[in-house]
Amino acid sequence: MSEKDSKKDSFHSKLLEKQNEAKVVRKIVLSVFIILIIVFSGIIGGGYLYIKSALEPVDHGNQKAVKVTIPIGSSVSTISNILEKNDIIKDARVFKYYIKFKNAADFQAGEYTFNKSMTFNEIIENLQQGVLMEEAAFQVTIPEGRQIEEIASIISKNAPYSEAEILATLTDKSFIQKMKEKYPELLTDDIFAKDIKYPLEGYLYPATYPYYKDKPTIEEIIEPMIKKMSEVVGNYLPQLEEKNVSVHWFLTMASLIEEEATEKADREKISSVFYNRLEKKMPLQTDPTVLYALGQHKDRVLYKDLEVDSPYNTYQNEGLPPGPIANAGEISFNAALSPEKTDYLYFLATKEGEVIFTKTLEEHNIEKNKHIIEQ
Repeated sequence: MSEKDSKKDSFHSKLLEKQNEAKVVRKIVLSVFIILIIVFSGIIGGGYLYIKSALEPVDHGNQKAVKVTIPIGSSVSTISNILEKNDIIKDARVFKYYIKFKNAADFQAGEYTFNKSMTFNEIIENLQQGVLMEEAAFQVTIPEGRQIEEIASIISKNAPYSEAEILATLTDKSFIQKMKEKYPELLTDDIFAKDIKYPLEGYLYPATYPYYKDKPTIEEIIEPMIKKMSEVVGNYLPQLEEKNVSVHWFLTMASLIEEEATEKADREKISSVFYNRLEKKMPLQTDPTVLYALGQHKDRVLYKDLEVDSPYNTYQNEGLPPGPIANAGEISFNAALSPEKTDYLYFLATKEGEVIFTKTLEEHNIEKNKHIIEQ
């Protein structure tokens, strides 16, 4: 090999070596860049989720009164810290910046009664108007899974009105229309659809409600329950839009899950059974709808009960019933929108409260014979 060729090979070797080094450097730079993007995205995404959470009430369903003292001369920072310390808000800094964003001012000192379900706007309004602490004349607690008639009974035991008077207001078209106009995102035309038993069934949020008048009107007793449901459901509207389902559909599905669930039940699995059946165009065959159609509360549904002629009877009719069959809480709301991914088509509850899920009718019947005595 000539000296010229040798130099040429050496030059090519060095060139290839530099090219390889350049490739390695580019890979390292690209890897670092990708890692930085992932980290940065995580920080941004995490920050967004944190702020979104901090802007929401501490506990949507908790209306237990919390006494809070705001001293004279308190700054916005002091007020924010006091509210966070009393667990009325999640983050004092987020609340402080929200106040600045809203350009809110003129807060008044004094003794206040707040609760963990209050929104930022409600807290600010109270502080501006000086809504000071006072003892509730009475309160009404509405548990999850209660129906309109049961709610009327609960209210009558705490308020100076009969069950019949309360039920009359709950079914009064002019009152319902007024609420519909006031809370249009919650109460839509769906509540007046054909075969609906009670337009407001499932639309009264389960919580504890304090009342500060000895004798508020029945409308004043009921409206906070509708208002609270509107606030809670409002948080789910983006998900409902994404899934292309209505508020009425959402509350109906959640009510079925609420009525079928036991304390030990996995509501996401129950939800999955309903979704799987709807997808396969199978009737839901859920016993609580039969009891709702019968207007009865029974420990067991008998075969003869399944024959009740009603649009609410999901043994005889495909799809969801015309409307909710009870009020549901947030656990059931979440399950209604986020069912677990399963192949289950059947489930049954044992006497001990355990819920057994199966994929075929044969498996379901085997479990049924094990745990349920036929009558």
